[in-house]
Amino acid sequence: MKSALSIFARTAIRQLVKCSSYHYSFVKKGNLMSDWPHSPPHRIFEPGSYMITAGTYKKTLIFNSPEKLSLLTDKLLNLTSEFEIPLPAWAVMSNHYHFVCSPGKSPEKIKNLLYRLHKESALRINEIDKMPGRKVWFQYWDRRIANQKSYYARLKYVHNNPVHHGIIPVAENYDWCSAAWFKLNAPSGFKRMIDTFKTDKLNVFDSF
Repeated sequence: MKSALSIFARTAIRQLVKCSSYHYSFVKKGNLMSDWPHSPPHRIFEPGSYMITAGTYKKTLIFNSPEKLSLLTDKLLNLTSEFEIPLPAWAVMSNHYHFVCSPGKSPEKIKNLLYRLHKESALRINEIDKMPGRKVWFQYWDRRIANQKSYYARLKYVHNNPVHHGIIPVAENYDWCSAAWFKLNAPSGFKRMIDTFKTDKLNVFDSF
């Protein structure tokens, strides 16, 4: 995973600031879309920033070892790099993941990324578990982030998701989320600002 992380470390903070500025200027123009249905129609067609959540079939704990978590995390990081989609926050757990991304004016890249991510990770994990043809992924939820406050709150929510699920008491100690990367690379003022946002009222599908 370190090689994938190093790819992002060179440019990610610049991208994060750029994404924040782009997102804020875009939503101020009134380009909003807000729905988060439980049986989601996928409406990834407007520029801006998105939060993506996906779960395994029947919420099964398929990525249930450090090696398997690294497999999925590396695949996500490498594909976002390949598709040139800035990824300011991510969290990968054994039966689901979340990430925030900012594809700018090319939101269609997200669908292509998710298709590759789910197909390739499923093939590999089924090969490892010797379970060919097993259904790995159920569906995904996408949310176009409507305003700057929501964007910053969702960054914090995703960074801290392993704590939310009781996996670990300190998110920075979890190897398969962005918390440690963010702590190491983000400007101190930006980190303090993100930490002020509350996440308890966010509308996020996270019943895993």
